[in-house]
Amino acid sequence: MSEKKRNSFSSQFKAKVALEAIRGEKTLNELDKEFTIHPNQVGQWKRELQENAAGLFEVKQGPKADDLVADPEKLYTEIGRLKVELDWLKKKAGPYP
Repeated sequence: MSEKKRNSFSSQFKAKVALEAIRGEKTLNELDKEFTIHPNQVGQWKRELQENAAGLFEVKQGPKADDLVADPEKLYTEIGRLKVELDWLKKKAGPYP
């Protein structure tokens, strides 16, 4: 028996195929021939996109305040960087009159 390697598709490819299916300009069989994907797989990606489409717009831009508090290592790294920068500026500026 020959072992067939399982296909692995990128998320970009899946989104492209699912959007084509949602547009409805081509049937699932036509998409099968164009992208060499089984019609059941196309239908599954289409359904998954429709179910999760609302979640795409719920994400806010930028880091959340909770993210910084959740990772103290990032905070200590930032404090260290700022301290080094402040020391350098003090040294560069000279004595304060």
